[in-house]
Amino acid sequence: MIKIFKLKNILSIKDFDRDDIEYILDEASKLENIAQSKEICEELKGKILGCMFFEPSTRTRLSFETSMKRLGGECIGFSSSGSSSVSKGESIADTAKMFEAYSDVLVIRHEIEGVSKFISDVVDVPVINAGDGSSQHPTQTLLDLYTIKKEFGHIDGIKIALIGDLKYGRTVHSLANALGLFDNVELYFIAPDELKMPQEVLHDLDEMNMKYIQLENVEPIINDIDVLYVTRIQRERFVDYDEYLKIKGAYVINKKLVEGKDLIVMHPLPRIDEISNDIDNTKYNKYFTQAFNAVPVRMAILKTLIKNNPK
Repeated sequence: MIKIFKLKNILSIKDFDRDDIEYILDEASKLENIAQSKEICEELKGKILGCMFFEPSTRTRLSFETSMKRLGGECIGFSSSGSSSVSKGESIADTAKMFEAYSDVLVIRHEIEGVSKFISDVVDVPVINAGDGSSQHPTQTLLDLYTIKKEFGHIDGIKIALIGDLKYGRTVHSLANALGLFDNVELYFIAPDELKMPQEVLHDLDEMNMKYIQLENVEPIINDIDVLYVTRIQRERFVDYDEYLKIKGAYVINKKLVEGKDLIVMHPLPRIDEISNDIDNTKYNKYFTQAFNAVPVRMAILKTLIKNNPK
C-alpha cells in the first residue's frame, strides 16, 4: 500500500499517527546519501524557507537551513526576537503574515507554548514547530526515531530510559508521545522529584496503554535498556536560580557506567556536564550521529510539506 503524509503543518507529535512517522523516516532514508555527500539537488529549487527563531538555537536552525539548501532552496529569517521587528512592537501575527508573503514554508521557535499553532492559524503556508517553550519539539523526535531505527533496524520492542530534566524537556515530552505509537516499547523515566515527567504526558501514555516506570536512579535498570536518552538540566526554564543550582549535575553519564553494556547513549544537545567526554570516542556515543541525522530528516520534512502544499 502506498503511504501518504496527511499533515499540512508539523506542530505537535500528537498530530501524527504511525504511518505519518514512518513516511518521514522512509523519505529521510532516501535523502541521506545527499546529506552524506554534501551535494545539492534541485528538489526545492526556487522555494524559500522562512526561519522565525524568537529563541536562540544552533543545531535546529542550522540543520533546517542546511536541509533547505541541500534541496536547492533558499532561506530567509532571523535568529532572535531582538533582530526582528517584534522588538519594535510589531505583533507576531503581522510578522508571520510578512513571512508568508516571502516564503513557501515557515519554521518557528519560540519560548512560549502555542505560538507555532497560533501562527499556523493566520498563514496559509505550512508551519513547522521547531520548539515551543517546554511543550513540544516534533522534528527533534522524528530524527531521534530515525536514529533509533537506523541503529536497531526497528523501533518496536525498544527499551529506553529518559533521564534528566523530564519536566521542562520538550524533546522528551515529544519522544514519549511518539513511542506510544509503537508496539511493546518499555519506557523508564529517571529524574529527581522536582523534574519528573509532567502528569499530562503520563496521562497520554496511560491512554495509549504504554508501559513506563519512574525512578530516581539509572543504575537499577542500566543492564536492561537499549537506549539511554540523556537531557541537560535547563537553567533557562528555572525561575529561581538557586533551585537550578540544587539540581545541576544530578546525573552524570560516564564511561564507567555504560562500559560492558549493550546500549547506546543519545542526547538532543547541547550538553553541559551530564555526559562525560570519555564517552565521545566509544561505540556508545550516538549523540553526534543524531546531530547529523537532523539533516536528512528535516530534508524529508521540507520536501514533503512543500510538495504537498504548493503555493
